[in-house]
Amino acid sequence: MKRPESYSLWRWFCLRIFSLAIGSIVLIALCMWLRYVFLNWWVLKQMPLVTRQEFLYLREHPNVNAGRFNQLVDIWYGQSYSDPSITSTDLGLLGILVIVVTPMMVTLGLRAARPLSKQFSHLAKAAKAVTDGHFDVSATQEKQAPQELLELTHDFNAMTRQLARYDKELRTSHVALAHELRSPLTAAMGRLQGMLDGVFPSDPKQLTMVMNQLQHLNRLVEDLHFLSLVDANQLLLHQENVALYALLQEKILWLQPQFDQLQFHVENHVPPSLTLHVDALRLGQLFTILLENALRYAADGKKITVDAIETSQNWQLSFRDYGQGVSDAFLPQIFQKFTRADDSRARHSGGSGLGLSIAKAIAEAHGGSLTAENHPQGGLQLLLLLPK
Repeated sequence: MKRPESYSLWRWFCLRIFSLAIGSIVLIALCMWLRYVFLNWWVLKQMPLVTRQEFLYLREHPNVNAGRFNQLVDIWYGQSYSDPSITSTDLGLLGILVIVVTPMMVTLGLRAARPLSKQFSHLAKAAKAVTDGHFDVSATQEKQAPQELLELTHDFNAMTRQLARYDKELRTSHVALAHELRSPLTAAMGRLQGMLDGVFPSDPKQLTMVMNQLQHLNRLVEDLHFLSLVDANQLLLHQENVALYALLQEKILWLQPQFDQLQFHVENHVPPSLTLHVDALRLGQLFTILLENALRYAADGKKITVDAIETSQNWQLSFRDYGQGVSDAFLPQIFQKFTRADDSRARHSGGSGLGLSIAKAIAEAHGGSLTAENHPQGGLQLLLLLPK
């Protein structure tokens, strides 16, 4: 549907003011002209035929007999017709027209400005609702409002949608965060209380179990701190030329004991010569997250392959596992904080639901992107796009 034409605020005002000014002048001039036309028609109709012929001739040739012409004017039009004083009929009519036309033009002007007033009212009402905490409101757009005001309303509505989304995510995150923090903390406190009460012996095994919970809690806090830096646009990257094959191979070797334990195989097809200007620490963190994600949730597939494809402006790295994948309904939510699919992202697997959120943030900090899709032949495929 074609959007109706709208004008800039300056042009909007100029068109209406100019139209009202010209309209007032034209209306007054028309009324004066009609008054003359009607009076002239009426007088000529009342004149005898001979007198009318004489008058029309003298009006065309007043120098023939100016006295007789003025006499006929005074007789049939009245002496006030040619009265030059300020109280003449023409000036009086002009004053009456000004008095009548001015309120009419003011009324039309107010009516013309109504779209502007209504649009501001819609914005004020919506802004008041947002102030009261109702972020899901939107301001109605008046079709005849100026272009700047329509764009302002459009941006305002986009802002409220963003605020509503952030508010929903914040509320969800608070609930999930409370649960994630409570679980390891409760486990550690319960184990320590058991040792204090003599239920559990105070030996290295019990202390190791407590330490594991505290380490899990510490990692969760570090992940949250990382995401807070991203949200505040305070994440600093130390970029340098890095060989991606060697960086990925390093992370594979670091996780090799876990791969061997589950008989999980990783195929690194990244070209050894591929070098990009990236932050090695952060990109290595991203690689680790994607590898651990496959190890944790797709271990039944026994394999993950990493391929690299060059495009005109980017390199695309594909991390494909051969597990059960995720439902299509879950794909749009896969990068949200504390989100897990019911069938594969279970809390007992050890994940906090922040890993993929962190990986996506790292990719975007490098000017790239991270997306997910179910591979046509099965399994989940994560596509990392990095600029050259």
